[in-house]
Amino acid sequence: MVKFDTVIKNGTIIDGTGLPRFKGDIAIRGGIIAKIGRVNVTDAAQVIDAEGLIVAPGFVDLHTHYDAQIHWDPYCTISGWHGVTSVAIGNCGFGFAPARKESRERLLQMMTRTEQIPYETMVEGLGLDWDWESLPEWMDHLDRLPKGVNLLSYVPLNPLLVYVLGLEGAKSGRAATPEEQSEMNRLISEAMDAGMMGFSFQRFGKNSVQSDFDGTPMPTDLVPDETLLAFSDLLGRRGDGFIQLVNAKGGDVVNNTSNADREFVEEIARRTGRPVLFNALIASDEVGHENVHTETMAWIDSCFERGLRIYGQAVTVRAPFIFTLEDWNLYDSSPAWATATVGTLEERTVKLSDPVIRLAMIAEEATLATTGVGGPIEGIVIEATPGHPELAKYHGRTLGEIAKSEGKHHINVMLDIGVAGGLKVLYKTADIGSTDAKKVGELVRNQHVIPGLSDGGAHTRFFTGGSFTTEILTWLVRETGELTLEQAHFRLSYLPAQAAGFTDRGFLRKGAPADILVYDFANLRRVPEMDYEIAHDFPANEWRRVQRAEGYRWIMVNGKVTFKDGVCTGATPGQLLRLNQLNEEQEMPRAAAG
Repeated sequence: MVKFDTVIKNGTIIDGTGLPRFKGDIAIRGGIIAKIGRVNVTDAAQVIDAEGLIVAPGFVDLHTHYDAQIHWDPYCTISGWHGVTSVAIGNCGFGFAPARKESRERLLQMMTRTEQIPYETMVEGLGLDWDWESLPEWMDHLDRLPKGVNLLSYVPLNPLLVYVLGLEGAKSGRAATPEEQSEMNRLISEAMDAGMMGFSFQRFGKNSVQSDFDGTPMPTDLVPDETLLAFSDLLGRRGDGFIQLVNAKGGDVVNNTSNADREFVEEIARRTGRPVLFNALIASDEVGHENVHTETMAWIDSCFERGLRIYGQAVTVRAPFIFTLEDWNLYDSSPAWATATVGTLEERTVKLSDPVIRLAMIAEEATLATTGVGGPIEGIVIEATPGHPELAKYHGRTLGEIAKSEGKHHINVMLDIGVAGGLKVLYKTADIGSTDAKKVGELVRNQHVIPGLSDGGAHTRFFTGGSFTTEILTWLVRETGELTLEQAHFRLSYLPAQAAGFTDRGFLRKGAPADILVYDFANLRRVPEMDYEIAHDFPANEWRRVQRAEGYRWIMVNGKVTFKDGVCTGATPGQLLRLNQLNEEQEMPRAAAG
């Protein structure tokens, strides 16, 4: 008699809690782990032979922007290729609900510059004939979509502010009236009753590094303290929820060192009594910033000592930005750069050639947060000059080297070559984080740091952060020994799941959903390892840069195989995770990792 749908046999099991690995079998029935130990294979409809392989929980990624992509890519790749089985959307305050009909196109436009998702792709892949307006209706819409991963969502504050205050009011930074504040509180509470996980926002001030499509700040960039504190008080009264935020009005986007900004984050944590995911931490090799992450970790550690659950989310992937001036936006904290890189190709070309604007760019260079975006501008390399063989002499050279040889400022060098190449010149930064495994290992081992600010689904033309899971297992575990496999899986699965409040996932135990990876540790790798492949697989014939994975033999979501040896099975067993419907009385295994 068949008792189980699937038995994973003879694998080395790492359960995600930090407990030591052991050899055993896992039996699955109805998408749930039914037994761990020794299982008779004659009791199974299907047997997966995991001899010599690692069996571990699927990865949990709390920082993605797959809000649009889930509509045409149920597996949320590239994350789904790299073992991620649960993703959070609605990050940084961006999303598509609540939304009145007349606001739909405008909400799509908000994603085009700040997250670099092509407008035509969203129109074709998401459409404009939406079957939702409210946040609960958005959740019902997500529920109906075929999903190859589990999905959970924050309440994104940008569309919420637009919905209640109107676009002009939301972008003005004005305080909400008592009636408007009450209505926004009601909408957040209604959304959380429908299973949303809390709220999210970015706040960069008037010179936002992630600006709107027209170069102006986002609504949340200017939102007043009192509005955010009112939302925090709401979560405190509810006693549930989770907050994701980027609060950097002081201008330091990563490892934010503004005391005023940090004090405000602490006040949010104090008022809510709930976990806060603070973005972003990074270890840097940039001169003058070599140890910047240690001070930020010390602050986060001190928050926990004072009873404030502020987790840091860290960038842990070695990857450069590869970009052209057609779509580069990560220097928007400089008003001159933001002005020059908005508009059509022709308009940008004129502005990038303007000597007055260039002088302003040079003057404002010191205001750029280069840590985390590939280091100083002079270190950028000319990667390619398509269609312009006369510029090939610059290939492989840094802007600083060219500037020295030609007697120019490196920003003028960058723009002279870019304009001569029709804004299609390909630039390559240094890796966005440190390449020193000891530094990154120190960051990831911190018990209050969650690795992997992947930005999955965003910046698809110049970044592939969704490969961070494979990078940690190969670079920090296998190659350098900075982490054990037990530590890595605790931080990639158990810690983010438990911190965010979906307490039934992130580990392997009887009764848990069967989100399971079976992989070949010795042969696991990113493909290509330190570069990108271009894939023309987005709607409206748009392209993206991708990194695939090798070594994941089976990826399972809720007991169904979604990928076998990197090949998609077509199964869509993913679920919408409604947090208020989880069994809060369910006993959790004790976390053993430190």
